[in-house]
Amino acid sequence: MSEIAKLEALEILDSRGNPTLAVTATLANGVTATAKVPSGASTGKREAVELRDGDKSRYGGKGVLKAKGYVEGEIQSAVRGFDANDQKGLDKRLCELDGTPNKGRLGANAILGVSLAVAHVSAKDRGLPLYAALVEKPANLLPTPGLNVLNGGKHADSNVDFQEFMISPVGAPSFSEGLRSAAETFHALKAVLSKKGYGTSVGDEGGFAPQLKSNEEPIELILEAIQKAGYKPGKDIVIMIDPAASEFFDDGAYVFAKSDKSRKTPTEIIALWKSWLKKYPEIWSLEDGIAEDDHDGWQAITKELGGQIQLVGDDNFVTNPAIFSQGIKDGIANAILIKLNQIGTVTETLDCIQMARDNGYGAVISHRSGETDDTSIADLAVAAGMGQIKTGSACRGERIAKYNRLLEIERELGSKARYAGASMYERWKKAVKA
Repeated sequence: MSEIAKLEALEILDSRGNPTLAVTATLANGVTATAKVPSGASTGKREAVELRDGDKSRYGGKGVLKAKGYVEGEIQSAVRGFDANDQKGLDKRLCELDGTPNKGRLGANAILGVSLAVAHVSAKDRGLPLYAALVEKPANLLPTPGLNVLNGGKHADSNVDFQEFMISPVGAPSFSEGLRSAAETFHALKAVLSKKGYGTSVGDEGGFAPQLKSNEEPIELILEAIQKAGYKPGKDIVIMIDPAASEFFDDGAYVFAKSDKSRKTPTEIIALWKSWLKKYPEIWSLEDGIAEDDHDGWQAITKELGGQIQLVGDDNFVTNPAIFSQGIKDGIANAILIKLNQIGTVTETLDCIQMARDNGYGAVISHRSGETDDTSIADLAVAAGMGQIKTGSACRGERIAKYNRLLEIERELGSKARYAGASMYERWKKAVKA
């Protein structure tokens, strides 16, 4: 009775007020489950294609009625009667049905909506939480969160070129205590900003988005906030940065158009990151510090800094196992960002995580800037067992939903729950020194 009987799709709104899809899968026994698809603003060129209607009279052309039609039409016809417990077989059928390398015909939003909804309904039918249903081995590792507390770049209307400045509570004994320390630091940061006369409005991912004096000032402000909250920078809480360098890479140069209007060569941008690491040893992770098209730059920064810091590839890997495999061969980065909608199916996402594990790369489960209240990535982070998640600040309901789900999972696991925290951080430090 675990056969797929019906698929329904609904055009809903994401956290930026743009359309996205919610897909509901119903089994022959009447069990139903729904998944909601996120959407990114800062996107890699090789990401799976998000299908939009292009009808300017509706949502400025961003409607998803075509994708909805594919879910309820062609896709439903192809998977009706399929065993919902065969996730790999389902995802293979979806990819073959689309027939393109980037899911550009049916749309990654339609395909992911179905893939994820079926994963949920299968778990529900078997009486399992999603994190337990996704993997064969017991999953009990709660991830260390990276909370985006200061926004810039494409995620905020500010004069900071770099997109995300995050805090990660590595020194806490549990996920709940880690989240508490991060939330307290977030509120301390608000007080620091207010005292200095800066605005405390928030960007797409819930972090503050003030007009600052430089790209470096966010680091200083965060360090002050950590101490104000009663924690020790570099021990209790560390800093993670996602500059999203592809967004300011132009004709071979890194252009700081929002701040000081300077231009830097690939060599100079690597020198900048190197100087920051020397000045701020509290920084332990750099995501997309080099643009996706700057292959030589990625090899150079990995050779130069790969033994000192976590170098996360996002735009250059786009959660694509084939692309990631080539990057590993080329010696690029030492960690990968994992986003479900970059690739479009649950199976391909899990394959990418396994590839990271097999090759000694870190893996950070991630949200998108355009989110919903769907909490699938919280379960995915626990199922993955790789110890890291980034899903926004301690603000905005669509971000908090993921953290609250992780709190629920921690309670469900009880004494079996482990927190990546210090153990993950210490393993990392030993690895980079080896």
